[in-house]
This record gives sequence, structure tokens and C-alpha cells, in this order.
Amino acid sequence: MTEEFDGRVARVVVADDQTVVREGIVMLLGLLPGVEVVGAAGDGEEAVRLVGELAPDVVLMDLRMPRCDGVEATRRIRAEHPGTQVVVLTTFGDDESLFPALRAGARGYLTKDAGGDEIVRAVHSVLSGDAGLSPSIQRRLLERLSDPEPQPAEPVEPVAPPDGLTARETEVLLLIADGLSNHEIARKLHVSTATVKTHINNMFAKTGLKDRAQAVRYAFAKGLVRPPAG
Repeated sequence: MTEEFDGRVARVVVADDQTVVREGIVMLLGLLPGVEVVGAAGDGEEAVRLVGELAPDVVLMDLRMPRCDGVEATRRIRAEHPGTQVVVLTTFGDDESLFPALRAGARGYLTKDAGGDEIVRAVHSVLSGDAGLSPSIQRRLLERLSDPEPQPAEPVEPVAPPDGLTARETEVLLLIADGLSNHEIARKLHVSTATVKTHINNMFAKTGLKDRAQAVRYAFAKGLVRPPAG
């Protein structure tokens, strides 16, 4: 894992109102390379204060908390401390929890059944400019985006990739839309993760996209993927 993250240690604040859960997350992360827990908050108000004092790289944010919930805390952190990213870590994976958190500025979203390695991977993904979304959350986002404006069931003819994308960049885009991580894309295409990152950076530069969530929306808008059946 240290090789995967280029030796960088991410400074993290954990925010959760349940003491046992909060202490458990802190203890779990303390056993893993790639992160350093620098603070822990019992509610959103305290999380915002700690970010101002400690300037962490990432906050692992619960959603249902007293005084100031996770969505409002995320909004305030992203507005007041844009150098700190937010990864939601919550029990709730429903749309009513997911989309308000993403709109507030969260760059990652995991449910609490995520393992320690998955949490650390999400933390480093958001620091690299990616979205730290679990595959199940990416699929839900894809399904939700397909609802308002369904695309035609069948494309008429294959079209040239949009916005000057190469065939390989388009292939990487479609794999992102399928919910694959950079490492999974690298394995599927038999290339290095560095090569995948280069394709993604080129794709973002050509399209003006900023993260994987926007890439999923873009793939739908351009008709490159179809809504799930049923």
C-alpha cells in the first residue's frame, strides 16, 4: 500500500457522534499505512473547528450527527477550508443521504461496511483528484443520472469519440462509468496505473471534467453508455 500511495501519508480527522464507532475507526486507521489520524470530532460543529485548527488533508465524515450534521459540516468545510477534502463514511447508502452529501462537496462516499484498505484507498483517491466512491455508490449514481433523461436504448451507429478523445481515453471513460477503480482499469487493459492516470488526466483536460462523478454524467450525456435495463 505504501508503494501504491507513493509514500504519502494523509492527515485525517474522523467525525462521528458515536464514541465506540469513532474510536474504532481511529484505532483501525492507526494500524494501516498511508494515513495519520490527527483529530476526532463528536459532531459536525467540532469537525469544522478541528479543520480550522489542524488543516487536515481529509475528513472522514458521518452524516447523522447532532448540532451540525455531516452535510452542513461538509458544505462549511469546503467553503471555508477548500484545501481539505471530505469523504463521507456512514451507515446510510440511500439516495436521500448520498446526493445531498455530494452536492455539499464531498468527494468520496463509503458505507461503514467498508474495510480499512478501502477507506485508505478512498482517502488517497480524493487527494489525487479522483472521487473516492465505492463501486456500489458509483452504480447508484449512474442509475440515478439515467432516470431524468433516458438515452435511446440502442445507438444508431458507433460515433467518433467526443471532444477529441482517443479510442483508449474513451475506453477508460467507459470503465470509469462501470465503477472500476484505476487499479482495476489497469488490470483490465494490461497497462500500468500511471498510464491509466495519464489517460484520465488527458480526458479531463479535453472535456473540462474535474472528477469521476462528472465523468459518469458526461458518459451518459454523450450517449456513450445506456441506462440499466428495467
